[in-house]
Amino acid sequence: MTGASALRASLRENRLVVAPGAADALTARLVQGLGFDAVYMTGLGATAVRLGQPDLGLMTQTEMADHARAFVRAVDIPVIADADTGYGGALNVARTVREYMQGGVAAMHLEDQVSPKRCGQLAGVRLVDPAEAAARLSAAVEARGDGDIVLIGRTDALPAQGMDEAVARAARFRDTGVDLIFVDGVKTRAEVEAIARRVEGPKVLSLVDGTDAAQLGIADVRELGFSVVMYAVTALFAATRASADALARLKDSGLPGGGDALSYADFCDLVDLVGHQAFAHRHGE
Repeated sequence: MTGASALRASLRENRLVVAPGAADALTARLVQGLGFDAVYMTGLGATAVRLGQPDLGLMTQTEMADHARAFVRAVDIPVIADADTGYGGALNVARTVREYMQGGVAAMHLEDQVSPKRCGQLAGVRLVDPAEAAARLSAAVEARGDGDIVLIGRTDALPAQGMDEAVARAARFRDTGVDLIFVDGVKTRAEVEAIARRVEGPKVLSLVDGTDAAQLGIADVRELGFSVVMYAVTALFAATRASADALARLKDSGLPGGGDALSYADFCDLVDLVGHQAFAHRHGE
């Protein structure tokens, strides 16, 4: 079963899919190891680990597709991937869909920002005309053809133009034939509840650490009727803090270790060292 078919099966059963974000394939393995339904390749995280820079549209289509393929190779659970604005016009969107499909990505979302885009949590988001945004999604649907990748139409209208515009765009995007609608940039519980009430059809929710909306538990999100919930930055922010603390201890004490770091043996388990060595030994290495 492909990642996309597994994800579609969960959606048909009306089970809430919980997809923590991962910035790299190693973190994706942690997500899988803990038994989550899917993993979300966050564009913010991908930009941070590959470039060490903010999510301001700096990653190219080929970089993002290559990053997504690394996730698919590393895990067996469905990979949901950020595809930004599709990286151009209709032909570029079509190529993006095909690249993600060929890479084995289970689902991808396309947004309605002007290119270069920026993280949906930042101020200053600029949107394209709703007709242009809908045309991007129609191009994605046609490019998918008989493929099974799950297409997500994302709008960033909430922080830029308010809830009414976000709801209107969501309805228009749903009519293009995408599978899920994603209103990004939520910061409050009231906004989440309004989206649940006013946006029809299967929906994606992204909860960002530190916001009022993130006080909603998984059971709350399930009760509100969302199909997928993503926690884009939870692991990234925690890992960055832990790394900074470990390096600070090394700088201050002159000694490594301490804190709650993995042991070398635990790390080897995470990357499946024994399995790789066994394969090599079976073939004379």
